[in-house]
Amino acid sequence: MILSALAGLGRTVLAALAGAGRISLFTGAVLSHMLRPPFYSREFLQALLQIGWLSLPVVGMTAFFTGAALALQIYAGGARFSAESVVPSIVAIGMVRELGPVLGGLMVAARVASSIAAEIGTMKVTEQIDALVTLSTNPLKYLAVPRVLAATLSVPLLVAVGDVIGVLGGWLIGTERLGFNSATYIRNTWEYLELWDVGSGLVKGAAFGFLVALMGCYYGMNSGRGAQGVGRATKSAVVAASVAILASNYLLTEVFFSK
Repeated sequence: MILSALAGLGRTVLAALAGAGRISLFTGAVLSHMLRPPFYSREFLQALLQIGWLSLPVVGMTAFFTGAALALQIYAGGARFSAESVVPSIVAIGMVRELGPVLGGLMVAARVASSIAAEIGTMKVTEQIDALVTLSTNPLKYLAVPRVLAATLSVPLLVAVGDVIGVLGGWLIGTERLGFNSATYIRNTWEYLELWDVGSGLVKGAAFGFLVALMGCYYGMNSGRGAQGVGRATKSAVVAASVAILASNYLLTEVFFSK
């Protein structure tokens, strides 16, 4: 029984390492193709529209309600220590450093990683990727590079808009529900918010966008045959992108703010 358990553990570890190796090789191939022509600008613009502009409503709504709920929670917690005045600064710092990038990235992962994986997986099932190869078109350069590049550039913009909307949600609740003076709330927000707080969130957004599109393209291109294969690829892409966002968020926070 012990040997059987150890063998099962070993197979799991080896499978995980093999998967990490395949993803690393795929990442290196995508990055290398980014630096070499040809560039498919039409595919890039379409991906920019799908990933960036069409994700704005869900990211904006998530940020607004997160900022509003954060203001209520901080006010309720701060009231125990007579520290209600910290609500504006904590809402702003929490949104731009952590909640804005992470929740925005997770919303984009739910919407975009699944869409990319399903689209590319369906193309593989219907042999459209094989047709690209027949036409001497590199599938990585045509399908993966435009999507990864568009996500890397557009998600930081989504994070920036989400930060503004999230702070706006905190301001609205603070002034209308919690009795803060509007001018005082805005002044406290600006006084305690530093430029690097915003910059670190945008860097995280770029990293999250890269990971989301990368996972969607990887699992889509490695999809199994049939509807079940596409479904498994879609599920795996969302799970892998979400876990990658949370793990990389910790690593980036450790790099940016550890002393």
